[in-house]
Amino acid sequence: MVSVLWAGGRLRDPREPVLSGADAGFATGLGVFETCAVAAGRAFALTRHLDRLAASLRALDLPPVDEGEVRDAVAAVLAAGGADVGRVRVTVSPGAPGAAAPSLVVTAGPAPLRGPAHVVRVPWVRNERSPLAGHKSTSYAADVLALAAAQRAGGNEAVLANTRGELCEGTGSNVFVERDGALLTPPLSSGCLPGVTRALALEWAAEAGLPVAEARSGELPWEVLDDVRRGGASLALSGSLRGFVGVHALDGAAVATGPLTAAVAELFRARAGADPDP
Repeated sequence: MVSVLWAGGRLRDPREPVLSGADAGFATGLGVFETCAVAAGRAFALTRHLDRLAASLRALDLPPVDEGEVRDAVAAVLAAGGADVGRVRVTVSPGAPGAAAPSLVVTAGPAPLRGPAHVVRVPWVRNERSPLAGHKSTSYAADVLALAAAQRAGGNEAVLANTRGELCEGTGSNVFVERDGALLTPPLSSGCLPGVTRALALEWAAEAGLPVAEARSGELPWEVLDDVRRGGASLALSGSLRGFVGVHALDGAAVATGPLTAAVAELFRARAGADPDP
């Protein structure tokens, strides 16, 4: 639910139309977005999110946005939203044909309510060769449908393979697998998003001397989830609104959280709490 909206250089009523029907972001889904968690009135890791936004705009051949304007807009919605704001989203699309500047919309609202992470495998795959792979595109319908399928099965996140049969990612999260005393996440070559939380977990774990790393290509086949179901491995999720959490259920069956996963989750909470823009 959106409680505060900024577009066209100012705060607006969230019910007010702000985009042209000819905007390619609306007409074709050509656009990108970033979502940040909000704590104590600050958007967490905003600089990293804006860096990724700029990279995605370049990769999709979309016009850049002024970072200063985005920061001002984020500050405006956070100030207007008050204590109930738990997330902020920045969305950029090309604008209507002939527009002098891209469309920039910034919204803020409550964080979604989630219980313990319950993951469901879905039959669709992430195409690691897609031009959208690794970017938070507004062409998000496939993820919406995958998450809806997981929710019908009693879960709150769907997890996908890529076209090579490798574990890839969730619809809104990166995945980590703990086994044999190490915690591994699929490499970016798998087609997964270069998640901000994923990157911080890797960096902070390395600084703490914890065995957390990117897997080698092919090291995490889709079948590793069978090991999780049997208790030979455990699963974790990372994402801007989830943070870093262990998975408690897979396809409706309870699964255990590993000790390394628990240690990284605690490390992430401590480091994130100490620095709102790492």
